[in-house]
Amino acid sequence: MKRILYTLCLLALALSSCSPRLMPPEVTARTNYLYGNAFRQYSLTLPETWWQLFGDTTLNRLIERAMSNNRNLWVAASRIEETRYNRSVARADLLPSLNGQLTAKGSYNRATKITEQYAPELTASWEVPLFGQLKQTTQAARAEIGSAIWNYRGVQLALAAEVATTYFTLLQYERDLWIARRTSALRRESAALIDSLFNYGMATGVEREQAHALVASAESDIPRYQSAIEQAHLSLGLLLGEPPMPASHEGVGLELLTDLNPEGLDIGVPSELLERRPDIMQARYALDAAAAQAGLARTARFPSITLSASGGVGANSIKGLTSSNPFTWSAVGAIVQPIFNFHGLKRREQAAVERYNQAAYGYEQTTLAAFADVEKVLSSIAATRIETIRTTELVNSYRSILEMAYALYRNGMADYLDVIDAERTLYTAQMDLVGLLSSQYINYVTLCKALGGGWQTL
Repeated sequence: MKRILYTLCLLALALSSCSPRLMPPEVTARTNYLYGNAFRQYSLTLPETWWQLFGDTTLNRLIERAMSNNRNLWVAASRIEETRYNRSVARADLLPSLNGQLTAKGSYNRATKITEQYAPELTASWEVPLFGQLKQTTQAARAEIGSAIWNYRGVQLALAAEVATTYFTLLQYERDLWIARRTSALRRESAALIDSLFNYGMATGVEREQAHALVASAESDIPRYQSAIEQAHLSLGLLLGEPPMPASHEGVGLELLTDLNPEGLDIGVPSELLERRPDIMQARYALDAAAAQAGLARTARFPSITLSASGGVGANSIKGLTSSNPFTWSAVGAIVQPIFNFHGLKRREQAAVERYNQAAYGYEQTTLAAFADVEKVLSSIAATRIETIRTTELVNSYRSILEMAYALYRNGMADYLDVIDAERTLYTAQMDLVGLLSSQYINYVTLCKALGGGWQTL
């Protein structure tokens, strides 16, 4: 018996290092970003509260409220606690267990009449983890916790980015509404002038109708932008975890800068994304969990030792439980080696290895997508900056053209169609410029999100 146990212990030591052959994922990171020449690429020093780079106290307050009240963030935080409890459960399954039970039996026959039996006892059992099951189970549980933590960070990052994007979109709609109202007021003044000229026979009926059509065109945009503001307010309230509130239609908002360049925004190098992007870290922990599960699937093919013991007292009456020698005990040890199960265990191991391969491919794809996200937004920032500068120049030129067209028309040196064309062109250019200004801010929000946000303190 001792020789058999000694042999099994040696076998356990020999096989404990056995694990499936798992190929690590292949990830190649460039030394710098293709479109990051306008940024410093030494080390990423994005602050934890990265949204403060925009210098907008209203935005800061909105994101703080979202971090406190958003229910999706609460769910992500609860999931972390769940995984921590699951780790304790997983470890407990591989440790000895002790249970207590109290049994009472009664039977009857004609010979012995009523027979009673009482037995309070304790039962201990343990399936000895010989081949690293405890270590691999703990590794899988830790990976689940790490994945939940980085999922929480990802929800935080996405929430802050969504609040900022919605806020800057709201500012765009407010500015659009202000332009539409201002343009409508100016066109009403122009229409009043054309009415006066028409009354004195100095303007035609066509010109009069064209002037009123311009007024109607600008006024028709006002309710559209009012509705857009209301929709943005409702979306923002949902992100903040608050009930719907009525929207204001002031139409001014924060002045959006023409050439936005947040100070302190360094993009670092691509390899830093591997340690700070929540989706990459989540995929990495998923890979660790898959590796641990593959190891557990392999250990299922090795021998297992189960130990169980029970002890207590037994008697035919309750009074007999306190007699001189009612104690009883029993112990059982079993060694089980899987021999033949139609390749079921082997196929389970192979399936676990394939799940690891899937996790590895997923990790590789996630890193490729992360690098592409940063490159795309860097390219967009450069293009939008140039487009904004040029559109600003266009707005100034169109405004001068409109002033000259009005002056020429009032002096009878130009047709009113020139005024109409200048009015429409300026109006469209102003709206395009506001959209580009908003896009600049949203691009920088997207860049902070693509870089993984700021997590230096975590």
